[in-house]
Amino acid sequence: MSDELPDRLSVDPNSPYYNADILSRDVGIRFKGIEKTNVEEYCVSEGWVRVTAGNAKDRYGNPLTIKVHGPVEPYFRDKK
Repeated sequence: MSDELPDRLSVDPNSPYYNADILSRDVGIRFKGIEKTNVEEYCVSEGWVRVTAGNAKDRYGNPLTIKVHGPVEPYFRDKK
């Protein structure tokens, strides 16, 4: 497995951008220079992250998310 992170990644198994192999390596996200722990999805090329909006859920039981724009820096925490 390479040490390259994809341009876009999601933690939702129903998303086309979900990748269990990469997520198993403990991916960290720095957004605007601050580490975020509530990121549901990110896109480096477009410069945004989707973060959970508290404990709110949609009608299907999924967490509500907000798209926030800014510089995104994904990295592996485990450094294999």
